[in-house]
Amino acid sequence: MGGRVAIADQVTSRYTEADYADFVHTGPGTLAGRYMRTFWQPVSRADDLPPGRAKPIRIMSEDFTLYRGESGAAHLVAFRCAHRGTQLSTGWVEGDSIRCFYHGWKYDANGRCIEQPAEPTPFCERIRVRSYPTEEYLGIIFAYLGEGQAPPLPRYPAMEKPGVFRLGVSLIACNFFNVLDNDSTHGEFAHSRGRPRTPARQSVEETEWGLAEISTYPDGWQRVKQWGMPNVDRIDAPAQDDWPTGYDTVSWKVPVDDEHTYHFSQHLMRDPKFHLERAGYSSELVEEILTGKLRIQDLYEDPDPSISLTPLEHSICQVGQGPIADRAQENLGASDIVVITFRKLWTRELQALADGRPLRQWQYSDDLLLSPRWEQSRRWTNPAIPTAS
Repeated sequence: MGGRVAIADQVTSRYTEADYADFVHTGPGTLAGRYMRTFWQPVSRADDLPPGRAKPIRIMSEDFTLYRGESGAAHLVAFRCAHRGTQLSTGWVEGDSIRCFYHGWKYDANGRCIEQPAEPTPFCERIRVRSYPTEEYLGIIFAYLGEGQAPPLPRYPAMEKPGVFRLGVSLIACNFFNVLDNDSTHGEFAHSRGRPRTPARQSVEETEWGLAEISTYPDGWQRVKQWGMPNVDRIDAPAQDDWPTGYDTVSWKVPVDDEHTYHFSQHLMRDPKFHLERAGYSSELVEEILTGKLRIQDLYEDPDPSISLTPLEHSICQVGQGPIADRAQENLGASDIVVITFRKLWTRELQALADGRPLRQWQYSDDLLLSPRWEQSRRWTNPAIPTAS
């Protein structure tokens, strides 16, 4: 098991028992928001930010300025200029600095004001906006939005191997915990393409990274999905009928605000001759299905190759719970053991943060996917989805 790391934040008594179970609100000052900010978070696809460009981004109900310097390095600073408060992303990127569009105040990558063109006696040394560490990895720009020294950015060595990559970024119109709180029990129904089958039996174990969700199917074989705290999951899918070469995937569910989520998902196909199609789906299509204007069954009967059905099915379930799911109205059963355990784990960590106690230091390793006791899960397939005859 991993060790624990002390939290430097001041112990506070302003939180209540209800806050320990409030996973959905992640804005500045919220308990879940403080917790999420102790981890690196994806904030943009790297290809969406060319050199010399700046753009506004919103993560966890907080606004920032993301820009790529002329050197090629990505930088993240505060949303507004310290002078008159206008939006910094409307300005100019100069070298690895950004100049405000309004009066030309210029900030370096560390947020220090280095020029005040209209001031007879500049007072740059007194002016600074906040800046945040950034790193690029797997085609994604990550940022550390928390206090103090950033921890090392987690690495996924299996995802660095040769193959064909497909990075997907989706904006989903619901809270990130609707998307994150998504155990595999739904597979035999939501992904059955109208042919539901006997659901798997679920069990769960806490690991050095988070949770291992073990699905045992009626024929005896198992599928293991690794969940990483606080908002990551990882699947190693071996060769099968649907995907002849197998693939690896790692994905992150990142709050934009309390009612919208970015889903970053990086796939690695092991054979360069084979790759996942770049199909997608629109939020308008989800809305049409949820309002009854269209049935998803119609898409099964008349398939559209430009529509990726599996993520569409996910969004129907997740957005269909409402922008923020009302968990007080749930009726959980034994099959929800993964959901229950995951929420307990979150509650434990949030309470520790509120009390000023050490948090669990989660550690990822590719060995989690190769454990001998779960080796049979590498014969992965989804029995809920009929294969071509």
